[in-house]
Amino acid sequence: METKPVEIINPGGKGRALLLCEHASNRIPAEYNGLGLSDADRDSHAAWDPGALALTRALSQALDATAVTSTVSRLVYDCNRPPEAASAMPEKSELIEVPGNVGLTQLQRDARTDAVYRPFCAAVAAELDKRGPDTVVVTVHSFTPVFYGQPRSVELGLLHDDDSRLVDAMLSRAGDIPHRRVERNEPYGPADGVTHSLKLHALSRGLANVMIEVRNDLMRTDSQIADMARDILTLLEPALKDIPIKESAT
Repeated sequence: METKPVEIINPGGKGRALLLCEHASNRIPAEYNGLGLSDADRDSHAAWDPGALALTRALSQALDATAVTSTVSRLVYDCNRPPEAASAMPEKSELIEVPGNVGLTQLQRDARTDAVYRPFCAAVAAELDKRGPDTVVVTVHSFTPVFYGQPRSVELGLLHDDDSRLVDAMLSRAGDIPHRRVERNEPYGPADGVTHSLKLHALSRGLANVMIEVRNDLMRTDSQIADMARDILTLLEPALKDIPIKESAT
């Protein structure tokens, strides 16, 4: 692979949050021959989360937070899915067929897992190992305004699995951004299999967490991204203070 599969943003960040962006890039390394996709399909939401990386960078700067981001399209390997999941290397994403993912052998699946997923997970684990038990994990995503022909009205989704502490604290301040439609576990939730990263990296360590989902038509310009970052921080910054800091064992 000609480029490292993981990028660390602000590696010396002192903030409490560790940011993850699993779908930051639509890059398909040369060895995968474009997965047989058209240019339009490679640029679509199927291949990545438009706006998510820029939003992650804005949040990283504001929070002085380190961020771990994937540099490979989720159609090569979706780092928010476990290796055994069909959706880790999907043959179809909504209406888009992915020819390069059809009929993969177990050897091919294992090779992609080793090339993309394991380095990402190792980078996250390494960052968490450096930090104390008060670390908060925040994953950053975007979603399409229309899914299978159905418009989505939610603008900002705050997702959680079994641990809702951070989401509860953020939602308690949703009234501070009344111009945004903010909802819990929308447009997806745990039953949709989207909380893999939260479970693997945060719940396993007892860390407070949130998966942030932003409708991508609200992040098409730098100004929109700055506005969305500000609104998220309106909820997130005070919520971080609400989560008690655990004392490290001596």
